[in-house]
Amino acid sequence: MENLKKAYLAGGCFWGMEDLFRARPGVINTEVGYLGGQNDNPTYEYHPGHAEGVEITYDPSKTTYRELLDYFFRVHDPSTVDRQGNDRGKSYRSALFIQNDEEGNDAVEMIKLVDDSQRWPGKVVTTLEPFTKFWPAEDYHQDYLVKNPNGYTCHFERFGTFL
Repeated sequence: MENLKKAYLAGGCFWGMEDLFRARPGVINTEVGYLGGQNDNPTYEYHPGHAEGVEITYDPSKTTYRELLDYFFRVHDPSTVDRQGNDRGKSYRSALFIQNDEEGNDAVEMIKLVDDSQRWPGKVVTTLEPFTKFWPAEDYHQDYLVKNPNGYTCHFERFGTFL
């Protein structure tokens, strides 16, 4: 298990993203939390500038970062600024938190593929932000839709692969 990698994605409410990614082939673990904000130890009540995001631990021999991105762009609308479904605000932005040049290159290529497909109503507005730190969300947010199967989500697979 020493060859596992992590990816950091934000695409609106973290509950729905986590619930879908946990079932993907090669995904070993998911955890929801806060990324890219202005304060240390953010909480649900106070996380200025942070996005609600997901830390995805995956086995690169079973899935790739590029395949995770492909799915990411199919389960939320990356053409809306600071909004997914009923959720509005900077916390719900579409963002990729980039850890290295390889991830950055993959992200730029995927965004071009998504834009060229014209499947979404507008151009991709997903931001590419440097990964700094992942702050896990409170326990009651972890696995929320498993604990609350009728809970709100605006995430679902809209169409097939871009690859």
